[in-house]
Amino acid sequence: MAQNELVFAPLGGVGEIGMNLSIYGFGDERRRQWLIVDCGVSFASEEQLPGVDLILPDIRFLVEERKNIVGLVLTHGHEDHLGALIDLWPRLKVPLYATPFTAALFEAKRLSEPGAPPVPVKVVPVGGRLTLGPFTIDFINVAHSIPESNALAIRTPAGIVLHTGDWKIDPTPLIGAPTDQARLTALGDEGVLALVGDSTNAVREGRSPSEADVARTLADLIRSAPARVAVTTFASHVGRIRAVADAARAADREVVIVGRAMERVTQVARETGYLDGVQDFRSVESYGYLPPDKVLALCTGSQGEPRAALARIAEDEHPEVTLGKGDRVIFSSRAIPGNEKAVGRVINGLVSQGIDVITDRTHLVHVSGHPRRAELLDMIAWVRPKILIPAHGEPLHLAEHAELARGAGVPHVLTCRNGDLVRLGGDGAQIIDELPSGRLYKDGALLVNAASKTVSARRRLSFAGIVTVALALSEKGVLVADPEIELIGIPETDAGGASMMEIVRDAVEEAFESLPKPRRRDPDIVAEAARRGVRAAIAERWNKKPMCHVHVLEV
Repeated sequence: MAQNELVFAPLGGVGEIGMNLSIYGFGDERRRQWLIVDCGVSFASEEQLPGVDLILPDIRFLVEERKNIVGLVLTHGHEDHLGALIDLWPRLKVPLYATPFTAALFEAKRLSEPGAPPVPVKVVPVGGRLTLGPFTIDFINVAHSIPESNALAIRTPAGIVLHTGDWKIDPTPLIGAPTDQARLTALGDEGVLALVGDSTNAVREGRSPSEADVARTLADLIRSAPARVAVTTFASHVGRIRAVADAARAADREVVIVGRAMERVTQVARETGYLDGVQDFRSVESYGYLPPDKVLALCTGSQGEPRAALARIAEDEHPEVTLGKGDRVIFSSRAIPGNEKAVGRVINGLVSQGIDVITDRTHLVHVSGHPRRAELLDMIAWVRPKILIPAHGEPLHLAEHAELARGAGVPHVLTCRNGDLVRLGGDGAQIIDELPSGRLYKDGALLVNAASKTVSARRRLSFAGIVTVALALSEKGVLVADPEIELIGIPETDAGGASMMEIVRDAVEEAFESLPKPRRRDPDIVAEAARRGVRAAIAERWNKKPMCHVHVLEV
């Protein structure tokens, strides 16, 4: 007889930073009910994935199981946890649950995207409880770099799973309560079957500094600035925004909001009470009318995004905001892995204008929202899980978290990969199956499968260009006109100064003449011969093989 069991599978966020999507199932193997936790994106590198805006998890499995999904719960409002919803929710249309700030932030994001479909969100109170099918979910407050981050205590007939989401231990957060040690310890007393936990900073010793420490540094830097000040941070970091606002008020400066994402978040934060008592901010149009020592620009663009406010300021192309010699820019952020070059370009652009740029390299202007090793050990001590599964991290982070957990005496520690289906039981955790998983690329208005040839072809184009050749061929296999040739991304001449256009033309003609006369009447054979000849000729002179398309028209 089939037996009910509890299973877990990551469909994103394990073995990588970002694109978080986890599922929990309860029932027998033929009929399980599923709970989804988070639905996030990763950000694409233009070098590796030209033209791709975002990377989303492949939800083929969930589409097939749609009737058995009881709901989708969001732990918090960061893009790597909810950024895929607008594109993927219409394929599922399952009930969606979030706490008030996360729900409001998502709705503001949805309204800002043209053509985004309506996505109803059911609001759960902060610290609330939700029952969906066989799952009862308690929302437990944890400190992080955005309001209303939650660990989820997922209660099932097979036991309790603590899904930590993103968290840290901060005794003095600037917004919201500290991580709820009392509730987590009580959960441990009750008995926790498994902990699925954040591994982002598992390689870092000690504890993360507090947001209050950052606030003091920001206050000093803003007070001592002789002229204009600009601060950039993650737009969703409302605690940091509040610290900047308090520092500006103490220094008798007006805060000007620069960038749509920052405008959106500050509006949502005011609506939900997280900026109560903070002075009104000024619109970007007022920037030029304020004296240099009375203004502070709070800007988007901490990750070097080319269209964000700070990148445009660094290129001296922003329509309202200019900075110059003697002004100060504070990066109250750290580059997400993969964004270092983009951030470096912005910093160099600012420095070349004579601007004083301050980063976390020299000052405590940023702290991570994720737990270091001592904090991970505290969580294990509070919760005392029978099983620990590292999540939210690259392979090194997962391995370090697993080793730490074993050293702390957790009886069963399992590392898994995206798509692994893990059974959670009293005898430990075992990988019992592999679910369909993978990646989708947001390519303009379209979602394309990562396995499609679109992006790989684009990458080849960016590396070696393209040659197009058009031939007009008679029924008797005679070329009736000179070849039409176009070179895109190909050098005009070789090292000796010979024209690449003539090299291609000669290669086409030689390839055609080398064919036996009967074969010249076959357009496919002619096209393939020309293609091979062109690629070989260019490779000989350039040491690169471009893409080559040959069109043969029969006349």
